[in-house]
Formats: sequence, C-alpha cells, structure tokens
Amino acid sequence: MNDETLRDFRTLIGARLSDLDDEDALGQAGKATVELDQQSVGRLSRMDALQNQAIAQATGARRTAERQRLVAALKRMDDGEFGYCEECGDEIAEARLRLDPAATRCVDCARG
Repeated sequence: MNDETLRDFRTLIGARLSDLDDEDALGQAGKATVELDQQSVGRLSRMDALQNQAIAQATGARRTAERQRLVAALKRMDDGEFGYCEECGDEIAEARLRLDPAATRCVDCARG
C-alpha cells in the first residue's frame, strides 16, 4: 500500500472518529438518570424512558468499541501492519478496508 493510500485511510479514520465524538455528544442526554417521581411522569412513560436510557447506553458502548477498533487501525499503520490479515498475512482488499478501515482479516479468513 503506497503512502498516498495510507494518508487517505488516515483521513477516513479521522473523520469516523470525529463522527463518533459528535454522536457521543448528542447521546449524553439519553444516558441521564431517569427520575423516580411518578407524579411528574407516568409509569409507562418512565418505562419508556428507562428503555431509551438502556438503548443510549448500548449505543454508547458500540461507539466506544468502534473507537477502539479505529485507534488500533491507526496503530497498525504506525507499525507498518495496516492492510494485512492478522491470520494469513495476505493483503486485505482495499475495497474491504474502505468499508471498514478497522478490518483485521481478509474476506477468506473472516468467513472462517
């Protein structure tokens, strides 16, 4: 993989990390503690709020995992290992990396 392509992937990963940060900022309100006061919120509304809170927390966990995968991809770039399958050592197709720059396995190894 040439230097220009690696720069493109760094830019792509940087943009995705920025998007994750933006999504985190938007999702903070959904993670807030749900009030127990049933005078101001009915039982069903409170249950709905609890469910929304759980969804917001799960989505936050997904973003955290995605961020960790992208940071690991940047480290692989620094180490000269980006774009190579961690199982067989073959190059990962560029099209696959464009879809998921954090991919660590080629299509054949990912299929099992």
